[in-house]
Amino acid sequence: MDIRSLDLNLLVVFDAMLQHQNVTKAAEAIKLSQPAMSAAISRLRALFDDQLFVRTGAGMAPTPKAQALSPSIRSVVQTIQTEILLPKKFDPSLSDRTFTLLTPDIAEVNFLPHLLSELAHKSPQLNLKTLAMPREAAAQSLESGAAEMAIGYFPDLHKAGFFQQKLITNSHVCLIRKKHPHVGEKMTNAQFMQASHAVVKPDGREHLFERFLQSKGIQRRVVVELSHFMSLLPIIETSNLIATVPKDLADFFVQHGDVRYIPTPMKSPVIDVHLFWHQRFQKDPAHMWLRQVIHQLFSRTH
Repeated sequence: MDIRSLDLNLLVVFDAMLQHQNVTKAAEAIKLSQPAMSAAISRLRALFDDQLFVRTGAGMAPTPKAQALSPSIRSVVQTIQTEILLPKKFDPSLSDRTFTLLTPDIAEVNFLPHLLSELAHKSPQLNLKTLAMPREAAAQSLESGAAEMAIGYFPDLHKAGFFQQKLITNSHVCLIRKKHPHVGEKMTNAQFMQASHAVVKPDGREHLFERFLQSKGIQRRVVVELSHFMSLLPIIETSNLIATVPKDLADFFVQHGDVRYIPTPMKSPVIDVHLFWHQRFQKDPAHMWLRQVIHQLFSRTH
């Protein structure tokens, strides 16, 4: 027998007949009409070259061949019903799944410790892996499954095929060392443009704030360009440079370094931080659970 010619619906009919041994009751159980049920039984008889079920005074009794097939067909039907068609419940306390998150270094230092602490209580066997790559590669990473989620500012992911959930709205501030000799509690536009700056260009791309300055025709002296935000702290601590960074990153630096921050002298753009995922993970129970944990964590900590 060529398996390609097998209609799996016939196995459901076979299984119903075994359980009920009555055509009418079996048809009702699997919601088939009487003619459709009779036609399916005829196809089963032709497929297995046997009567399979014969009429007796007590109903439709299985033939020896039907009895021999019964355990295997019952097992196949149950497997399809319970392991393929029935959505599996996700138990975070037992899961040892590994999730790969696409995220910049900002989130690794500012958010990941909180997430790990949360998972240690709720899902101690679950594992995390982070990836950092150019923003333009984010879509391909999520599509291929190299990463299951992306957290951060990824404008290239605002398109069809991806779901997103807003986590926070971030503002910009000017980060300076605590004892900066020329900057007090605020700064004018003129002071900002005359000062020396450190700029971060992740993946070699201009950050949102840099594009904002260009659109306003604002020029400033840039002394150093960096590729990672985490390189800023020792540079700002030991110089009179100014770095304009997202406020949540500035808060982290203030906690861990000899720095402070002040408002930007101009109204700067905000950064909407999102959680992104590919549509194929939309209904994955484990994925749904972790998305909820991340969203709740951001809601509590920001």
